[in-house]
Amino acid sequence: MAHDPKALQIALERAAPPDLELAFRPMFGGIMGYATGKVFASLSDVGLALKLSGDDRAALLSVEGAKPLQYEPDQPPSKSYVVVPESMWSKADELRTWIVRSTTGLAAPVVRPRKPPRRP
Repeated sequence: MAHDPKALQIALERAAPPDLELAFRPMFGGIMGYATGKVFASLSDVGLALKLSGDDRAALLSVEGAKPLQYEPDQPPSKSYVVVPESMWSKADELRTWIVRSTTGLAAPVVRPRKPPRRP
């Protein structure tokens, strides 16, 4: 079943902690979600996928209905993104837990000072 990335964005925004600064950008026919300037979510016709690693990734994959993100059947599954089960999309508290786990530890973007313009 194909999903609407804009509807998934609304579900993600509703569940996110209120102090988490989110941004969204269209990408590859879907939407990428950013927190603290770093990508953490993929919203596509495949579903809502969160970027996780290590124990967090394994824990979400153990939840019924979760699976590694795979945009096309002939592509290898993602080693970092996990599709969140549809049953969790409407459960803000449960989804919030995974959003926090996905965004914890994301480094703030490095802001480099602009170089002054060269003089002619």
